Amino acid sequence: MATDQAAAESKGKAKKGLSRSTLLIVVLVAVIVAGGVYFFLGRGDSTSVGAEEKEEVHLGVVVTLEPIFINLKDDRFLKLGMAMQTTHEGGGGGHGGHGGGGPDVDGAMALDAAIEVFSDQDMQTLSTINGRSELKEELVSRIVEGYGPEITTIYFTEFVMQ
Repeated sequence: MATDQAAAESKGKAKKGLSRSTLLIVVLVAVIVAGGVYFFLGRGDSTSVGAEEKEEVHLGVVVTLEPIFINLKDDRFLKLGMAMQTTHEGGGGGHGGHGGGGPDVDGAMALDAAIEVFSDQDMQTLSTINGRSELKEELVSRIVEGYGPEITTIYFTEFVMQ
């Protein structure tokens, strides 16, 4: 009787072991197939689209604008210098008379947008990284909207509050 019980237990263990290993193999195959589908269909398409978009934008020369003074709250002011990243290649121009060879981008619209965004701000807002970055994002969106694809972003070359 003891041998019959031992034989039955060993058969039960063999069935459990076989079903667990089969289940494990099926789960592993499903994970590998799902990973392959994700890689080739999901992530692969978005990565290639992003790469195509990056290739379309060719960064050109940077146009530096003269610094301006902007009135803030409480009789304070901000000295702001900016540079605009263009999509123009260097060597163009013909205007300006200084021989810089930069593109013909009039910075008046960008300076006007800076005055609109930064006027009457308080120093506490401009002193924090979050406040300054939010205002810069607003300025970039106004400048890109005004100039179109000609300008990709701006850089602050001077940012002095007093």
